[in-house]
Amino acid sequence: MKKSLQIRIKQSSTIVMGPGKADLLDAIDTYGSISAAAKHMQMSYKRAWDLVDIINKSFNEPLVVSASGGQHGGGAKLTDFGRFILLSYRNLVAKTYLNTELELNNILSNLKISE
Repeated sequence: MKKSLQIRIKQSSTIVMGPGKADLLDAIDTYGSISAAAKHMQMSYKRAWDLVDIINKSFNEPLVVSASGGQHGGGAKLTDFGRFILLSYRNLVAKTYLNTELELNNILSNLKISE
């Protein structure tokens, strides 16, 4: 059984940032398109677009900008603000693990093994 701690940031009932959304942002940054990022993550294009829409609508500025296809193809990229938010989230996760390792291990090591 894999045990882990996942950090999700919610606004009302909407998860605005979590491990999946952060991974999607990383993939968009790497591959330069929502379609390629979705393919890399083995998710549907529609699901990726829906997640990007949620992310962009949740923050004061868009994290992802996209261009329609055409002669030079479309594409998507993270804005500087998007990179800032992604880096802030990744740092939050890293610092949380670093500062709670003992307590987390105390809890995880005492969980019952699920069948």
